[in-house]
Amino acid sequence: MRVDKFLNVVNIVKNRTKSQDMIKHKVVFINDKIAKTSSSVKCGDEVRIDFLDKRTIFKVLQIPISNSTKKDDIDKYIQFI
Repeated sequence: MRVDKFLNVVNIVKNRTKSQDMIKHKVVFINDKIAKTSSSVKCGDEVRIDFLDKRTIFKVLQIPISNSTKKDDIDKYIQFI
């Protein structure tokens, strides 16, 4: 799954446009490499997001099959580090 879509589907960001903007500004990393909008995430990948005021790092546990997930189900898909 594309990283921009993944961030939106697992509720890391509110919408896909926001995730695409973050990727464009080079604040999203997959396995310590700058992510591109076309980059894919897979199980086991480590994703880092350098927000303005904090850094978030998580490991991808599972890729969702649907286009939306409940906020309560985030632990099924990612593990914060």
